[in-house]
Amino acid sequence: MSATTAKAAAPRLAPSHGLARVGPGVALCAAVAMAAIGLEHAEAAAFGRAWLEALVLAILLGTAVRTAWTPGATWKPGIAFSAKMLLEIAVVLLGASVSAATVIAMGPGMLLAIALVVAVSIPLSYGLCRALGLPRRMAVLVACGNSICGNSAIAAVAPVIGADSKDVAASIAFTAVLGVAVVLLLPVLAPLLGLSNTQFGVLAGLTVYAVPQVLAATAPVAAISVQVGTLVKLVRVLMLGPVVLVLSLLAPRLREAGEVGAPAVAAGDRPRAARPPLHRLVPWFILGFLGMIALRSLGLIPAVTLAPLATAATALTVVSMAALGLGVDVRTVARAGGRVTGSVVLSLLALGAISLLLIRLLDVH
Repeated sequence: MSATTAKAAAPRLAPSHGLARVGPGVALCAAVAMAAIGLEHAEAAAFGRAWLEALVLAILLGTAVRTAWTPGATWKPGIAFSAKMLLEIAVVLLGASVSAATVIAMGPGMLLAIALVVAVSIPLSYGLCRALGLPRRMAVLVACGNSICGNSAIAAVAPVIGADSKDVAASIAFTAVLGVAVVLLLPVLAPLLGLSNTQFGVLAGLTVYAVPQVLAATAPVAAISVQVGTLVKLVRVLMLGPVVLVLSLLAPRLREAGEVGAPAVAAGDRPRAARPPLHRLVPWFILGFLGMIALRSLGLIPAVTLAPLATAATALTVVSMAALGLGVDVRTVARAGGRVTGSVVLSLLALGAISLLLIRLLDVH
């Protein structure tokens, strides 16, 4: 065969091929995401604040589109790419928002206490979810979402445990709705619980899902509540790295046992392969997340880039949530609604009880 013939026979693997394959679906997800962001801005203009974040609105809009229309083969590759790869990139960028200086400022006692709250609340929430009949993967998502940082934790944990899009969408949707209720009710509970402004800040930082929601919940109380709540919340977000790292190490073993996303494997059918290398045990985006934290802590990320990186992480996450919505059959989510709602409520109440106990034990004033 001549060189010319061989060249003609070889498959064309131009870079544009992949873009052409995923482009339509990515564009669709981006359009849904932009509509969600527009609605969030409209909420803020009309009511003074956005009660439903763009993350949630993207899922709801994507689900509405999916309910009215089933995407064909032209759209599916880009939707899948947006739901997985763009989400993983967003998790890496999220690491730039956390610095070791934030951790040091809290002091060792409070740091240990926050880590302990997360460590206790995740298995407790998981157990409550399982007792109410939630599937294992959704139970993990709800437990991590409630215990760490809501939508961001669910989004970060989902690819590690192989969660289905319907599990992710249902977890985020119900967690977000309850998150709005917490923001509204928490300031009312502060005087009833006899909490000082500092104590209320700690409680808000340990229970409210997102940093903007912490600001919304603490601003009506006092400036010190805002400062303490934000700081506690940022340290709580830092727990996402270790939690996802542990889950990534446990996931292969759990899958083999039929715990996460795979049928049980008989002992005689298990392959005798060696233990996978580190990059197989720990997903690349978790290493990237931890690496970005290290770079931020060492001052190697210019301050001027922090805001754009945070904006990019948010935008990519919204696009990913739109993709998840586009992959969800609303009837499946509706069937799980009652159990998910009950699980999220009980899980959050358990987190609140643990947080109040911590405040009393540490004698926070």
